[in-house]
Order: sequence, then structure tokens, then C-alpha cells
Amino acid sequence: MNCVEQPAVSPVEPRWIRVARCESIPPREGRAALIDGREIAIFNLGDRFLALDNRCPHQSGPLCDGIVAGNAVVCPLHAWKVDLETGSVVRPVNENSCVRTYATRVEAGVISIEA
Repeated sequence: MNCVEQPAVSPVEPRWIRVARCESIPPREGRAALIDGREIAIFNLGDRFLALDNRCPHQSGPLCDGIVAGNAVVCPLHAWKVDLETGSVVRPVNENSCVRTYATRVEAGVISIEA
């Protein structure tokens, strides 16, 4: 399943929100940030940062507390595996659930998320 949403065409420039310094998220770990009332999980993959909603689609487990495995995170509650790039559930295999992803960027050692 392709979970990547097509961005809406909008005349408004994207809004980037600063969420953390790079060094505050160790490699292969995640941290939560609250943005506009929505809890977002930000993961450090070593060479880049990825962000998605912090709730597993199964039973709302906190993905930021999961184990990073390659480009995916394993939910700490019931071991569902979510692709960090697309938000697609990759385990269990035939599950068609998604988690919303967010664009990230790093400037001057600070991670920002497009909101």
C-alpha cells in the first residue's frame, strides 16, 4: 500500500517548525514532539531524520519508543513494523494501514518538520 499523500496545491509557502537539535536524538532512536496538538515521532537514521505520527495504527502504541530496524520502526506494544519513509505497515504482511509521514530538514544542527 502506498501511504504517501499527494500534497495539496496551495499558494501558501510551507511552514517549517523547529522541533529539536540533532544531538538530542541519538542514532537509531526516536523522540516525540508535540506540534499543533499532534504528537509526532522523529527518528535519527544516522544520515537523515524521518518523522511520522507517533501512534501505531494497531492499538496506538508510541512509535517513538519502538526499535529502529533498517528504515522501519517496530511498535513496542505488539511488534507491528512501520516503514519510516512511507508510513506503510510492513508487518503484519497483509495489513493495509498507514501512518502519516512528515517532511523534515536540518539547518544549522536543528531539525524542522513541515506542518
